[in-house]
Amino acid sequence: MSLYPDVHFIKSAPRPADFVADDGVEVAFAGRSNAGKSSALNLLVQRRALARTSKTPGRTQMINFFHLREGARLVDLPGYGYARVPDRVKRQWHDLMGGYFDRRGSLSGLFLIMDCRHPMTRFDEQMLALASAVQCPVHVLLTKADKLSRGKAASALLGVRKELGGRASAQLFSATKGTGADEARDCLEQMLDSE
Repeated sequence: MSLYPDVHFIKSAPRPADFVADDGVEVAFAGRSNAGKSSALNLLVQRRALARTSKTPGRTQMINFFHLREGARLVDLPGYGYARVPDRVKRQWHDLMGGYFDRRGSLSGLFLIMDCRHPMTRFDEQMLALASAVQCPVHVLLTKADKLSRGKAASALLGVRKELGGRASAQLFSATKGTGADEARDCLEQMLDSE
């Protein structure tokens, strides 16, 4: 049984003026396109197609708001760093992300999704900087852990934790195998209950 039986899509926002009301609490999900952000979000809320997954990275080009429960939302931020899109669109994404982090008083946490085989890109560093600027706690999901041997996955986690240096917590995760789902849900609940 899902912890979030009432989870549902609210709206997509192409610009800050379209954001939902800034009340209650919300936790955002961000990550490089093709890191498995939508799959992670779907697994955590136990809803198969809440966030749309795609074979074409970079499909999420707006900020998507989801009702989680009364007074709580999830926010799916645009994927970054992979999709072959015009510079104009990249600038729009950058402005949209900056507008989101600058304006959201209800933001209580960020899940930063990284492929455990390719972690800590410059785009991930930019997201960490955005979150740090507004003192937003960050939890890193190192996705696709099933693609590595247990030893290599553990080594990747150790390396990321060292590189983060206390700026964020981190864990291994696999949407395919369900690895780390309970730990991630616990972290999500802590972020939602932070107020």
